[in-house]
Amino acid sequence: MLAQKKEKHRKWQRGDQIKGKAGRMNQVAFGEYGLKSLQAGWISARQIESARRAIVGHVERGGDIFIRIFPDKPITAKGSEMPMGKGKGAVDHYVAVVKPGTVLFEMKGISREMAQKALKLAGHKLSVKTKFVSRDLV
Repeated sequence: MLAQKKEKHRKWQRGDQIKGKAGRMNQVAFGEYGLKSLQAGWISARQIESARRAIVGHVERGGDIFIRIFPDKPITAKGSEMPMGKGKGAVDHYVAVVKPGTVLFEMKGISREMAQKALKLAGHKLSVKTKFVSRDLV
């Protein structure tokens, strides 16, 4: 799964609610087709890997796949039945913070129908609503 090699701070605060739309990473840039988020949320490293495997399994190693998001936010968890206090828990997993309009995955080198099916399968693995988008080929 995706994880950082090196990080400046081991534990982060959760942060405020995710507000606004994506101001960057909102266009298909590397491929011809993409999977765009319609909701704000956190996408875990496990969900990203699961979606990637769904895409690779459907296209049978054809074309190129680009993962546009990276899980860089550490999420901590304390053990069950742990009393209040006693500090912050250990890092449990990593998530990518996603705003509406963020392009999550991109593909090129395959037909539109195959890309649409593969990205739809990947969207089912994620915790946010998504839609299929394509680059406007002028």
